Amino acid sequence: MKLIINSPAKINFGLFITQRREDGFHNIETIFYPLQLCDEIVMRECDHLLIETDNPDLNIDIENNLIFKAVKLMESKTGRPLNCRINLEKRIPMGAGLGGGSSNAASVLLGLNDLFDLKFSKDDLRGFGAELGSDVPFFIHPVPSFGAGRGEILTPLDFALEGVMVVVNPGIHVATGPAYKNCKPGKAPFNLLELNEQKSFDYNKLRYVIKNSFEETVFIDHPEIGKVKERFFKAGAEFALMSGSGSTVFGIFDSTKKAEEFTKTLPQNYFVHIEEL
Repeated sequence: MKLIINSPAKINFGLFITQRREDGFHNIETIFYPLQLCDEIVMRECDHLLIETDNPDLNIDIENNLIFKAVKLMESKTGRPLNCRINLEKRIPMGAGLGGGSSNAASVLLGLNDLFDLKFSKDDLRGFGAELGSDVPFFIHPVPSFGAGRGEILTPLDFALEGVMVVVNPGIHVATGPAYKNCKPGKAPFNLLELNEQKSFDYNKLRYVIKNSFEETVFIDHPEIGKVKERFFKAGAEFALMSGSGSTVFGIFDSTKKAEEFTKTLPQNYFVHIEEL
């Protein structure tokens, strides 16, 4: 049996860090929004565990990869070896605030469940995913969702962005741990749940209330990321925001023409993804 799984990226449409927790984590409020941008994972049964990827950085320390950890976690839950061959084709930039590693882990949990007919429910898998990382549960069923707690408490939303989105990554790696350490938690200035069931958006108003708490410190440490956001607005984007703890910035235009013209102004070494919403 062979499984081919699309492992999607996400953006955070708003991210408020509301509280430091006693367990060392932080409480957040965010909207997770899945993208058409995906890694591809191919899984098949094998006589031993083999993880292969086209990304040399991931091959250096495979046992510290979330895919390996996902397999070992599922083996601990089942009490049996789950020998398989996993091939990852990496398209989502790493350390970019797009959730690529978390998505890969969730895809492997789902894949192992199908490949070995383990019969775990989606709720079971979400619980397992939370042991691997705060974003992993979202990717078990990646639909637009309000995330609370560490991000693992999910409420699916009737929510669809409109326009043309451009996702830009300047190739800067922002480590999540230090980003959280430097942030300043506080009460969310806007209730993101108010966007549920809205059928149209006034982006010109939302740009002043939908924020990402990480921007304040990340833009100081990495001014180039802040300049990407400025580029969006100068090019006529209706909305722009950094995703996660960085370094990706996404912007929304009202036409494909504007979006494509904007991408032509970017340095050639930047990662760029366009999708119609």
